[in-house]
Amino acid sequence: MKSHPASLLAEVRTFRQNHPDVRYVDLIALDIPGHFYGKRYPIEMLEKVAAGSPLKLPQNAVLLGAQGGLFKIGDYCFNDGDPDANRRLVPGTLKPVSWESQPLGQMLITSDGTEAPIEFEPREVLAKVLERLHHKGIHPVVAFELEFYLFDKKLDNGLPQFARDPLSDDADDQPNLHIERLSRFSEVLDDMAHTAKDQGIDITVITAEIGPGQFEINFGHLDDGLRAADRAALFCRSTRCVALKHGYRASFMAKPYLQYPGSGMHVHVSLYDGAGNNLLAAHQQQPLRHAVAGCLELLPHCMPIFSPNHNAFRRLGGTVNAATRASWGFEDRDACVRIPESDPRNLRIEHRLASADANPYLVLAAILVGLEHGLETKHEPIAPLNEDRSSGTDFPLDMLDAVRAMQHQSVLRDKLGAEFVDVYCENKRQDHLAFQQEINAREYRWFL
Repeated sequence: MKSHPASLLAEVRTFRQNHPDVRYVDLIALDIPGHFYGKRYPIEMLEKVAAGSPLKLPQNAVLLGAQGGLFKIGDYCFNDGDPDANRRLVPGTLKPVSWESQPLGQMLITSDGTEAPIEFEPREVLAKVLERLHHKGIHPVVAFELEFYLFDKKLDNGLPQFARDPLSDDADDQPNLHIERLSRFSEVLDDMAHTAKDQGIDITVITAEIGPGQFEINFGHLDDGLRAADRAALFCRSTRCVALKHGYRASFMAKPYLQYPGSGMHVHVSLYDGAGNNLLAAHQQQPLRHAVAGCLELLPHCMPIFSPNHNAFRRLGGTVNAATRASWGFEDRDACVRIPESDPRNLRIEHRLASADANPYLVLAAILVGLEHGLETKHEPIAPLNEDRSSGTDFPLDMLDAVRAMQHQSVLRDKLGAEFVDVYCENKRQDHLAFQQEINAREYRWFL
């Protein structure tokens, strides 16, 4: 929804009063691969935008590939004249940035809520899904959990090096879940949490994960799906920047080490009606079963969203808690869709398949469409893993197969938008083909 100029103007003016040394603000939005693009605005110009002046950026900035290049996708990029598209400021997201050498602010921008939203902009895709659910009287409550690795700031011939233990200066090369790791890396982790809170992100639990230098940070539940995805995206940006300040490199890469667990994006979703009743818990939890069935039915067709690059497919099935089949279970971390133990008020699904470097707007949109589809079709799910450890349905384990499975799926084309599905699939196809256009050292070792 559009925000009233008066409230935006008040937000900018309050920010200027509280941070008089800030001269510039980065206006940023997430593209299809999950990278931020935007412009750095003088604070005086931001005040004019907040008052109603136009804010325009190239429409095709949303279509950038993983390396920032443009692909020919229909008439976009090369046959459309590279037009500008209107953006708007996202209220409540103007915050100070603490990781730059000079005082700086940042603020999210989006095309959703404008007169001509960009159909394939990730935030707009999610906004449409949420708007449709709200009209049906369905109100999601969402919480993200993100895993990431810390590496040494310097690469070794392009390869990551283990993060150095700040107490011993030795490489943190031992996989473990020890609480002491949180203490040893407390300085950088505390700064990450403090900086995230400065960005308006509700940080809760911090966990040392199994991989060497691997951590997980959880966020509080939100009844605003757009804000929940905003916070996941902003957290990735702030975490990477804070790590560099401390001499580390933080990465949400799905599978940086073949021998250690990958990094996932776990999303908890509850559905409530307008009176605050948990829809999934009604009628002896029958809607929960229907919602799970819908998620599992569409999951094989959403793989380009959940595993958005070649490396992300490496994460599936190789090590701990990463499935290779669409499955569900109660309190079962081997399942793609886990039902955590809870009381009826907090009954929810935990969707565990997406990689940490997936686009949070699109991941949440795909999950919600699966839940919506299940509530509409009212099918029974396959057996949970608790009853049958072999239960599950296959999904693509290769990007080109995954794109073919997604592009012509009628439910996704209807509920996510046909234009988005076509653009997204072609973007992923072209990115994957571009990635393949390099001969690595292993090929020469094997075949020269």
